[in-house]
Amino acid sequence: MIVIGLTGSIGMGKSTTAGLFAEAGIAVNDADQVVHQLYRGEAVEPIRAAFPDAVTDGMVNRVVLAENLAKNPAKFKELEAIVHPLVRARERAFLESRQKAGDDMVVLDIPLLFETGGEKRVDVVVVVSADAEVQKKRVLERAGMTQEKFAMILSRQVPDAEKRKRANFIVDTGHGIDAARRRVAEIIAALRAGRRGD
Repeated sequence: MIVIGLTGSIGMGKSTTAGLFAEAGIAVNDADQVVHQLYRGEAVEPIRAAFPDAVTDGMVNRVVLAENLAKNPAKFKELEAIVHPLVRARERAFLESRQKAGDDMVVLDIPLLFETGGEKRVDVVVVVSADAEVQKKRVLERAGMTQEKFAMILSRQVPDAEKRKRANFIVDTGHGIDAARRRVAEIIAALRAGRRGD
C-alpha cells in the first residue's frame, strides 16, 4: 500500500485537493479533522492541565487556545507534545484498517508534514501550492484572519519554495478546480504505474 503524504502551506488549497483524492476513491486521513475530534475527546483533559482557560463545556475552545499561543508562542511545544502522539495513534489505526481493506494507496493529509518529520512516515510527498498572491488573497478572505495572524502562521511553516523542492509531485491549485482534479488523476495513475515522482 502506497502512503501519500499530502501537505501545503495555509491557503494553498490542500483541503480541496484532499477532497479530490477522496473523490477519486482514495481514503484520506485528515490530521486537522483528527485534531478537531481529539479537542472533543482524549485531548481535553491534558490540554485543560496545560491551558486551564482553553476548555469550556468539556471541549477545547480553539479561539482561546490560539489567543494563549499568540501571547506565549513557547507553549506551542507543550501543546504539540500533547496532541502529536494522539494524532499519530489515530493515523496508525487508519493505516491498519485500510491495509486490511486491501487499499492500494491512501492519503495522509498532514499540514505540518515537513515541520514534524512526517515525510519519514510516507512513501511519496504531494505538495499543494499556488502563487503567493493567490495564497494571500485566499487566506485574508477567511473570517477573523489578519495580516499579523497570517504572518505568524507562515513563520511556523516551511516556505513553499522549500516544500516544492522536497515534493515528489506538485498540485498547483492556482489554475482552478478542473486542472487540480486532472493533476490528482495523473498522480494516482503515475503511482499505480510504479512512478514515484515527476
